[in-house]
Amino acid sequence: MSDATPVELMTIAGSRLLRDGRVVFAGVGAPLEASVLAKRLHAPGLTIVLEGGSIGPRMLPGRLPVSTNEMRAAHHASMLTSINDLFLYGQRGHYDYGFIGAGQLDQYGNVNTSFIGDPDRPKVRLPGSGGANDIVSSCREVMIMTRHEPRRFVERVDFITSPGYLTGPEARRSAGLVRNRPVAVVTDLALLGFDEETGRLRLDALQPGVTQQQVQANTGFELLVSDAIDELAPPTQQELQELRRLRDGDPTDVPETRKVTSAP
Repeated sequence: MSDATPVELMTIAGSRLLRDGRVVFAGVGAPLEASVLAKRLHAPGLTIVLEGGSIGPRMLPGRLPVSTNEMRAAHHASMLTSINDLFLYGQRGHYDYGFIGAGQLDQYGNVNTSFIGDPDRPKVRLPGSGGANDIVSSCREVMIMTRHEPRRFVERVDFITSPGYLTGPEARRSAGLVRNRPVAVVTDLALLGFDEETGRLRLDALQPGVTQQQVQANTGFELLVSDAIDELAPPTQQELQELRRLRDGDPTDVPETRKVTSAP
């Protein structure tokens, strides 16, 4: 029996979706952890792009950035450029994957990271868009990672910060989003896909030990269900060890310290 936490299950499942030789525009947090994990374990040729302008950074274990504007986000990067250039590359179709988180998510994959409640008197203010709207509007395949809770999976988001299928595939095409599409939502309970005809979320696979009833009970709308629901393989010991090393650092890796001598 794996001792993986729900967040670890989610992050590892997300990392497995990323293939070698591709380019992923990753948001910070779990999407970045999943991207770095994939690069270290099975996709060494994966290029990670971060909103602050870093292309191809190599992250230090225990020092993953919490902001794309940190210098840690640029460690050993292949290239440092401007935010404008970074998004221009996206508009030109250079990014295979877009990987973001979500505060709220609805049945069409629309993401809210702006506010909860009335826009004039919001109950909660969320971090905002950042580059998430650009990511989901330009990357070829869009993936979303979030905890699976009724307050997050709602029938209609309070605000569309980043568009999924809007109200269906035709609505997305009418909005001019014709070269890319949402393909997956990864949670601590399941792996979800999208129905091609309706654009609605579909249950494709369960995390180990999770039931279909648990997933539906934590979803604020009726999920479509695949004809055959798979169970995701549990995390391997290597995946868990490497993810924890990335998150917490290596306790045996102590940086050298300079000897300080007093002045004569």
